[in-house]
Amino acid sequence: MTSPSTRTSAPRARVSLSALAANILLARRRAGSDAVADLRRDAWGHGILTVGRALAESGVRAARADAVDAAIVEELGLVLSETEPTLPAALVFGLPGGGGAPVLSLVSRVLSTKPLLAGEGVSYGYLYRAPADTRVALVPGGYAQGVVRALGSRAHVDIGGARRAIVGRVAMDVCVVDVGPQEDAAPGDEAVFFGSGAVRDEIAEWSRITGLDAAELVARVGLGVAREVAE
Repeated sequence: MTSPSTRTSAPRARVSLSALAANILLARRRAGSDAVADLRRDAWGHGILTVGRALAESGVRAARADAVDAAIVEELGLVLSETEPTLPAALVFGLPGGGGAPVLSLVSRVLSTKPLLAGEGVSYGYLYRAPADTRVALVPGGYAQGVVRALGSRAHVDIGGARRAIVGRVAMDVCVVDVGPQEDAAPGDEAVFFGSGAVRDEIAEWSRITGLDAAELVARVGLGVAREVAE
């Protein structure tokens, strides 16, 4: 069950406890019982309390963390370590190539939809113009929340279980998504940028498009929007 924040249209970073627990179990098998976890940068944007509890419950005993979070680590029952982490973080957080399931997904909700006729443009400068009649959705989530500008007209969003293209420039707090000519998307529908559904592995595409590491992209999102925890 997710928190009540799912009722808002503002983008949220949704952290999957089940994926996190499964990934930690795999990571411990690889690294051994004395592995040191990495909780720096608020557990890579996933939330130090959520990740720290999952680590402690799985039997991990030590973690590297930022100095400001030392007291939190100790309250969680973990030993604060100064050594380099040995628990594979890419696996723990389900990043591309790590071998685990994505733990964090960026989710939002459709604000509105409208027809877009062939030749009409959207977003700043109308750099994108529709090649045929279609409909577009306005979805909260822009470069202020970690949806990098370079993703405009190149990345995709899951709405209604289908992978749909972001069109035009990504704005500060919103983007425009082509949902197709059929009226099968409506205000309030969930929109997922990466981490689950048809865009489960979209963060790898973000990395390819932007040249940024998947870890950077995920941490930026996790640190920039409200987080919610889901089973």
